[in-house]
Amino acid sequence: MGDHYQVTVTAPNQDEALRLSRMAVERRLAACGQVSGPITSTFWWQGGMESVPEWSCTFKTTGERVGPLMDAVRAEHSYDVPEIIAFRIESGDPDYLAWLDSEARSRAPGS
Repeated sequence: MGDHYQVTVTAPNQDEALRLSRMAVERRLAACGQVSGPITSTFWWQGGMESVPEWSCTFKTTGERVGPLMDAVRAEHSYDVPEIIAFRIESGDPDYLAWLDSEARSRAPGS
């Protein structure tokens, strides 16, 4: 088994979060996409403090797919600067990580 990552992304609404999650799994950039929310995010943006509702996406992927996943999310996201943070998974259930390896890889259509 190789490196494994959990990638978190916030989105402005549930529809976008679900769309990003579905896109990542359909393209085999992630084995799993989980959407939760709403959450409230408070941050500085363009000189002012913002406090807005958002939804959180959590993706499980491999080291090989983490870069392409981040690129795809960036391209499909509505924010100018989306939050995309990748955390290396240090340890996990071997059966789950084997499943993650098998599902987050390129496949020919229909296979």
